[in-house]
Amino acid sequence: MKLTFLGTGAGLPSRNRNVSSLILKLLDESNEMWMFDCGEGTQHQLLKTTLKPRKVSKIFITHLHGDHLYGLPGFLASRGFQGGENDTLTLYGPRGLGDYIRVSHQVSQTHLNYKIKVVELGRDSGIAFENEQYKVTYGLLNHGIRCYGYRVEEAAHPGELLIDKARAAGVPNGPLLGKLKQRERITLADGTILDGNDFVGPDQPGHIVTIFGDTRYHKPALPLIQDADVLVHEATYAGNEATLAHQHFHSTAKQAAMMAKAGNVKQLYLNHISARYLGRDVQQLQRDAQSIFKHSTVVKDFDEFTIK
Repeated sequence: MKLTFLGTGAGLPSRNRNVSSLILKLLDESNEMWMFDCGEGTQHQLLKTTLKPRKVSKIFITHLHGDHLYGLPGFLASRGFQGGENDTLTLYGPRGLGDYIRVSHQVSQTHLNYKIKVVELGRDSGIAFENEQYKVTYGLLNHGIRCYGYRVEEAAHPGELLIDKARAAGVPNGPLLGKLKQRERITLADGTILDGNDFVGPDQPGHIVTIFGDTRYHKPALPLIQDADVLVHEATYAGNEATLAHQHFHSTAKQAAMMAKAGNVKQLYLNHISARYLGRDVQQLQRDAQSIFKHSTVVKDFDEFTIK
């Protein structure tokens, strides 16, 4: 799993930061990518990367403010001309998302050459998507309009074959090793019976990634981030501007760090940075967060991180 940040700014584009969008790359796991929010200019940001729009199979919209949504009609229209015409694209988000897409396409006479499916999340929390490999839950945050955070949980990875132990037991190279890895019972040429469960290590937990939309400091959202490998949280304001952040339904860098610490997450990535913070001011945002939670990083456009 990798995270690529396409836009890390708040409210409106600036010279240094585009508005909100990021990609969760699942290319090694399932040969797909998931997009979270699609602010204005997202498709232009993609052109500056090696990412392929046709690989985007799901888009999760946190809320319907323009800086998280205005890039969606253009991205949807362009995707069909970039090799995505044979794959259904599923969009998740608050009520009204379907109307936004329908009206923008109707007024602009846009006709997609691929299927889209819109899943509107009408409840305060629940499961947005689940299959054998992933589970995506969502929960309500504290913003001026309905806004969600998403928690992506990957299924556990099967344990690794204890190859040295198998060889010591006399298992030859070939199909018998494969059967052992599947935890099957095998019989060696000399009649020895081995149980595959004795030659496979324990299952390894899958990754957990939580991506928040805009929000005030909001303790009720802690279950979404509990024990996550990565938390992406907005940090629109500096640590000493808590009153201003509250008035505008946003968080400070310190408040984001407080959430990360309380949720026992491993890594915090701070985005949705106000355009008034440049250079040293951005460094101060990071210091604000790190004073509370050491593993805090203020991200910038096109940063990419492997989720360990």
